[in-house]
Amino acid sequence: MQPLDWAIVAAYFALTACIGLAFTKRGGENLGEYFVSGRKATWWLAGTSMVATTFAADTPLVVTGLVANYGVAGNWLWWNAVMSGMLTVFFFARLWRRAGVMTDVEFSEIRYAGKRAAFLRGFRALYLAIPINLIILGWVTRAMIKILEISLGVSPYLAVGICFLITVAYAVAAGMWAVLWTDLIQFVLMMTAVIVLAVYAVDAVGGIDALRAGAAAHFGSEAAALSVLPVSLGDGGILAYAWMPLLTLTVFLTVQWWAAWYPGAEPGGGGYVAQRIFSAKSERDGVLATLYFQVAHYAIRPWPWIVTGLATVVLYPDLQDREAGYVHAFVDLMPTPWRGLMLAGFAAAYMSTVATQLNWGASYLVNDFYKRFVRKDATEKHYVAVSRVATIFLFGGSILVTWQLSSIEQAWRFLLALGAGTGLVLILRWYWWRVSAWSEISAMVTSLVVATIAILTIPSRFAPGDPNADAVVMLVVVGITTVVWLAVTFMTAPEPPEVLDAFYRRVRPGGPGWARVSEAAGFGREAIPGGALAWTNWVAGVVAVYTTLFGIGKCVLGEWTVGLLLLVIAGGAFTWIARSFREEHAV
Repeated sequence: MQPLDWAIVAAYFALTACIGLAFTKRGGENLGEYFVSGRKATWWLAGTSMVATTFAADTPLVVTGLVANYGVAGNWLWWNAVMSGMLTVFFFARLWRRAGVMTDVEFSEIRYAGKRAAFLRGFRALYLAIPINLIILGWVTRAMIKILEISLGVSPYLAVGICFLITVAYAVAAGMWAVLWTDLIQFVLMMTAVIVLAVYAVDAVGGIDALRAGAAAHFGSEAAALSVLPVSLGDGGILAYAWMPLLTLTVFLTVQWWAAWYPGAEPGGGGYVAQRIFSAKSERDGVLATLYFQVAHYAIRPWPWIVTGLATVVLYPDLQDREAGYVHAFVDLMPTPWRGLMLAGFAAAYMSTVATQLNWGASYLVNDFYKRFVRKDATEKHYVAVSRVATIFLFGGSILVTWQLSSIEQAWRFLLALGAGTGLVLILRWYWWRVSAWSEISAMVTSLVVATIAILTIPSRFAPGDPNADAVVMLVVVGITTVVWLAVTFMTAPEPPEVLDAFYRRVRPGGPGWARVSEAAGFGREAIPGGALAWTNWVAGVVAVYTTLFGIGKCVLGEWTVGLLLLVIAGGAFTWIARSFREEHAV
């Protein structure tokens, strides 16, 4: 690191701090400004913030590890969530915006009634804000420590502390407005840095052809290294790679994306994605922001990481920690001033995620617990002040989790297991009047109990590291949880008619699942928002993202004919979606 590199990093820190100060007055006016930017964000600003938040300091490292261990197709471990993301775009984004809530857990008390709804809201607020949120913050901080340990001679804890304090400063001062605008700057900086590193990495191995040859030699064949699909065609039919057996791939593509809850990829939307939708200035902006997020997150952003990951296989063939190969490439290959830009990019990736997690977690603690159950009649200024205290509290808690992270990795697995099997109820609560608070509560409890038992018993029946074990766990948890919550739904009373009527008038979800309520309210049998086009748009959206993803990859790797053909197909799918939007708004 030369003085110019350090100057770039210092300039980035100064800029983010100034943005926080610039929005302090506006963000401190009330909770709406602090947590959802007064519902005035444009689609491109809200969408970019979603993308930046999911680009954490650990993301390039994780993708590098997947590529180095399994080839390009290793990314199906997260690419499978495209279907769920597109459901959020066309079936849930506009409904979230219509709900007019400040957090997704506040939804519980407009959809359900009584003490059970209040319990569900309070429990989910504390669960998401503290254990889940703090573990995510600790996980991301651990990755940043690894980056700084390899790249800098200064204490990594001191460097992370500086990042954290600046992030807390602007997140505490201005809330969502500062998060949105710093996310925009951080995303541009991050993408520039990773693209430059990918160029240097390709140059270091001797060009794209040499990269392809080196990766093929490492994995045994070019198909194993570069195929975008985790299967290949052989004489005996479809052949699956050992790390992704057909059972596992089938579960990924047909079950996991709609059945399992995971932060940032919740079936039916939710979390910080929903928070950005609430921040959008209109229903249309909320939908477009979510669509933009899906395209940028899955199709546009990954290839610089993937290319660098392939290069690390050639450059560091004996490296034990595959994920660390990304940091070694940054340290070894990038000269001044790009090295300073890259370090600032890592800081930006880290800070964008941390700022969101702090603001998002504080929104649960204040809006859904403190204001709802502790002090209901205070002024907006008081709640904003408490929100700032809650942000600092989460910051302190995440530090403790970071130090203990190695001892709670198993707890992380169990916490994630709580969401396995709950996806279907989170989807159907929007489109079926019969779903009740007891449906959600029983799904959460059953999923946790069954997942805990399954994780402790099922993997021992398989060879160590066999991916089929995880697939069987998923099928067992989803199957039992679904049977239980459906049984509880029909065994307990439905929500009161007046609550269902009020929810329907507020959100107007439409569809056959609400026909009984919509007819009683005088609306007749309404179609879902977007009608049949919602389904065709969902299919077109999935096709558009995957063909864009694979098309860009083929072009990057030199297969221009196939790549351009895929991009033409993507263009047709996007054209269909655009035409559907125009027709809908014309009506």
